This record gives sequence, C-alpha cells and structure tokens, in this order.
Amino acid sequence: MEEHQINVTRTARYYTLGDIESEPSEVWFVLHGHMYLARHFIRYFRVLEGPKRLIVAPEGLSRSYANHEERRVGASWMTKEDRLNEIEDYVNYLNVLYRHVFTSIDRSSAKVHLLGFSQGAATACRWVALGETTIDRLTIWAGLVPPDLDLEVDGDKLRDAKLTIVLGDKDERMDAAEALDQERRLLDLGILHDFIRFDGGHVLEDELLLRIAALGGF
Repeated sequence: MEEHQINVTRTARYYTLGDIESEPSEVWFVLHGHMYLARHFIRYFRVLEGPKRLIVAPEGLSRSYANHEERRVGASWMTKEDRLNEIEDYVNYLNVLYRHVFTSIDRSSAKVHLLGFSQGAATACRWVALGETTIDRLTIWAGLVPPDLDLEVDGDKLRDAKLTIVLGDKDERMDAAEALDQERRLLDLGILHDFIRFDGGHVLEDELLLRIAALGGF
C-alpha cells in the first residue's frame, strides 16, 4: 500500500456581520471552535456590531455529524490525521479569504482583529505565523499557542499582532498547567501580551468581548 496526494479545488463557506460597502475601519476575522458552524458562531459577535465594523466568520473545511441521532453537523479546522496538509490547506484558505475581503475594502484604512476561540485559537496562531497576512491585533480565547510553532522563528509575528490571551477560571477543557507553561514560554521569549482571566467556563462572554474591542491599541 502506498499513500498518494493530489491538490483539488473545493468551496469554502463564510458568514459576515456588517456592511462591507460602508468602508469599515475595523475588520474582525473570528475563528470558531471544534464542531461549530460559522453561522452559529458569528451570532456571539452581534454585541460588537457597528456601522464601521465588519465581522467575518470563516468555517472550517472539515464537517461531520456532531450528533448522529439529531444529525447535527459541526465543522473543525483539522485533526491529527494528515495534520500538516490540513494546516497548509486552512492557512491557504484563510489567505484567499483575506485577499477576497480586501478587494472591497481599502486595507490601509482598516485595522484587522483576529480572534480564535478554542480550536480556532491554534488555527489563528498558525495563520498569523505561517500565512501571508498582516494582523493588527490577535486574541486567543480558551485555547493555546500551538506548541509546535517555532516561536524562535515566528515569535515576532505574534508580537507584532499585539497578542491577548483570554482564559476562564472554570474552563473544564483547559489544563491549568499547560496555560502556565504557555505563559512562561511567551515571557521567556519576550512576547509581551495582555492576559485576561475571567470567572467563567469554555464560553465567549459579551462583556469581555466589548472590553477587548475597547482595548484599541491598533
């Protein structure tokens, strides 16, 4: 048995909140967690809607049934199977989406905020490090900077993106020791960042989203 690979063209889906024709001054790319759909995930960001803010929620390329009895479908960014190709595929996909959005918006007049939640946090970090885009602010929420990223090489990209990390004290899916190791790793490499803890679980919260949006610092 021999494994083979080919490149194929497929259709990717994304959702938006806001009017792309209004010349937005902020564009948010928001990356969902494991087994979300983009149309459901983007609803968490209605609290940020405004006349000059466009929110873009791409959907992971891998869909499956999250619940076979209810036939509920979710999407993910990758699995451990053929992981390097899956990472390359989603980085390329997000690069294409970024270029597509900025065919209608003057990039020089808009600031870009990238937020990744849960599995989307690792996806966001890899896109910043490996992609062909410029991100003004990066927020990773309920997730970690992937340990496989070589921060000796790519740390400057995270640093330039003005990193914010958000973790809930009651997040049952986050390992406290891993979070502490991440803090040490980032600080040892001089990657300064805002670190926000909140009294909650593996969830997005309106008040914190508004607080992060108000941080500015672009």
